[in-house]
Amino acid sequence: MTTTIVTGGASGIGAAIAAELIARGDTVVLADLNGTGAAEVAERLTAAGPGKAFGAALDVTDAAAVRELYEGVARDHAGLDLVFNNAGIAIAGLAEELTLDHWNRAIDINLKGVVHGVDAAYRIMRGQGRGHIVNTASLAGLVPMPMGIPYTATKHAVVGLTLALRAEAAVLGIRVGALCPGFIATNLLRTVNAGLPETGMSSKADAEVPKIYPADKLAKVVMKGVRRNKAVIVAPAYGRLAWLGARLSPAGAVRASRLAADGYRKEHGI
Repeated sequence: MTTTIVTGGASGIGAAIAAELIARGDTVVLADLNGTGAAEVAERLTAAGPGKAFGAALDVTDAAAVRELYEGVARDHAGLDLVFNNAGIAIAGLAEELTLDHWNRAIDINLKGVVHGVDAAYRIMRGQGRGHIVNTASLAGLVPMPMGIPYTATKHAVVGLTLALRAEAAVLGIRVGALCPGFIATNLLRTVNAGLPETGMSSKADAEVPKIYPADKLAKVVMKGVRRNKAVIVAPAYGRLAWLGARLSPAGAVRASRLAADGYRKEHGI
């Protein structure tokens, strides 16, 4: 049995990963800004068993709070085996539609939130001489995704951080990998630019989540990748193709992105 922390665990990818962990008998702490939601998901997953889940309120932008939670879990459960630094937000719109508030929110949560989780987990795992850290980036961290460059920039940073840390950590017995999903059917798509100035891509109050790749299917791919200690986990299949295309022809990937951006400008009269 392993002890795991999943941030952003109250919904979406985090909750789906937690369900897979509980199904195999793990002890899982679901940490989320929505502490009530995390507790509700934890109760439901524990009832399903055979593992046990606990909910915890956590703001990943608070480094001290992140360290306190991670160290407390390690202390209470005689170690910390697996961490998913998964919490994140969606920012979208053309560069000229965005403000520094969009940039700062993306950096604070999508990048610094991961940094805080890595810092806390790595300190513990170095002492143990073992552990596995998975940082959620995005397909946008592997390809030049337009209409959301703060999001794209932070996700590229997470991929770079993860791969460089993987190189350093291997000799210490610590595994590190990046999760880079494409578009997944989660509530993240309902909260684009939440609490920030609107752009043409901001979510509407009555927005429905598109019937695209489900989070529970992604979670199975994630756990397979974790078992294999993959450096980068990419799903669905179109994401792997897009990543391959960007590696083979960076200029071609930019041209494809330009077509998307030009179409958006035309649609919105920008």
